[in-house]
Amino acid sequence: MNRKNRKIFIIHEIYGVNDFIREQACSFMDKHTEVVCIHLYSDKRSFTYNQEKEAYHYFTNEVGFDAPLEMLITQLNTAIQQYEKVIVIGYSVGATLAWRLAELPLYRVVCVYGSRIRQYVDLQPNCPTLIIFPSFEKSFNVEELSHTLKRHPFVQTIQFPGKHGFMDRYNASFDQESAMLAQAFIKKFL
Repeated sequence: MNRKNRKIFIIHEIYGVNDFIREQACSFMDKHTEVVCIHLYSDKRSFTYNQEKEAYHYFTNEVGFDAPLEMLITQLNTAIQQYEKVIVIGYSVGATLAWRLAELPLYRVVCVYGSRIRQYVDLQPNCPTLIIFPSFEKSFNVEELSHTLKRHPFVQTIQFPGKHGFMDRYNASFDQESAMLAQAFIKKFL
């Protein structure tokens, strides 16, 4: 049996694996937990926050929400054979991918401000799934989407004051209190 009985996969935002994502990975590591950051970009590039439009176009044109699924499913299925608990935590676009992976027999899934989840509301998670939203999103009504998602068994949604990116201390939308509360909520959920 593997000394570490839990493996967490972190799926990044459009910016790639940056300081925020690496810090999130470190925050979940312990003697029983292996954490890996998934690079959705084959060249492992990352973008600065000033390159938001470029990052968004790169993600939508070069990666998208379908292409990474096969690679992610393969990695997760391998981990499921090796670990007692396999967890996926995604942020923004990574949260939407995490939501789509919640149909697998995972231990837990956490989706942090995955605004595109709204395109996949009919998906049925097969494991406890936590969805964290900010109180405001410019592209949709957070309350309505939360209400729709809560109808699914296994799904819990929670909102924290702030905007998209509120957990990321490097992001202009950072809200320290909401970030601390959300991080504590995630750890309790896991």
